[in-house]
Amino acid sequence: MARLPRLTVAGHLHQLLLRGNNGQPIVHDDEDRQRLLQLLQEHAAESAVAVHAYALMDDHLQLLATPADDRLPAWMQAVGRRYVRYFNDRHGRSGTLWEGRYRSTVLEPDAYLLHAMAALDLQAVASGLVTRPEDYRWSSHARYIGRTADRLVTPHALYWELGNTPFARELAYAELVHAGVPAEIQARLTSATLGGWALGSAGFLSRLSKKTDRRLSPGSAGRPAAARKLPSASE
Repeated sequence: MARLPRLTVAGHLHQLLLRGNNGQPIVHDDEDRQRLLQLLQEHAAESAVAVHAYALMDDHLQLLATPADDRLPAWMQAVGRRYVRYFNDRHGRSGTLWEGRYRSTVLEPDAYLLHAMAALDLQAVASGLVTRPEDYRWSSHARYIGRTADRLVTPHALYWELGNTPFARELAYAELVHAGVPAEIQARLTSATLGGWALGSAGFLSRLSKKTDRRLSPGSAGRPAAARKLPSASE
């Protein structure tokens, strides 16, 4: 059975996962980490992708991003290829680095954005690398609590709604992260990302189905042909 294409819908929030092949490290030191984040930033600008949050771990990279158009796959591919060339040249190796293609899902922002951001921020704590998320340098957490600027990050509109001032937003976000992510929500986010299925309410999935012919959930076989949106003259 042919595998489904990755779910990519312009203008919608995506959670993305890129892992090292067989669990191998994708970074060896801070120079590698800086290079990978630099490439993400460079190509995001070229591909009209807004990166809302990220967590760079030793063996994987997770992102929350919204593409303005259909170039999100091209963005990920360009970053992946350029980084592999850099990584292999620098470390005297050859061959693949990534575990196949990246994983991707579309999330309903109102229900899942802030939980997904917190889950990314807490990965280093869960892995035992730090005791507090603010102590980990290689995620977007420091940007959102006012510790540092980060040119890679474009805050989502829902973040701005956390408070009327920068201090209020930073405090509210820090409290949200320290409260943790409910286990059920974490399980949904993980399952959706690994499976490539959209995650959201019935209404959200219904609206999303009008923008793609790709199946959105394991139990759906896609929309009947008659119900599919035909392109207008302006599309």
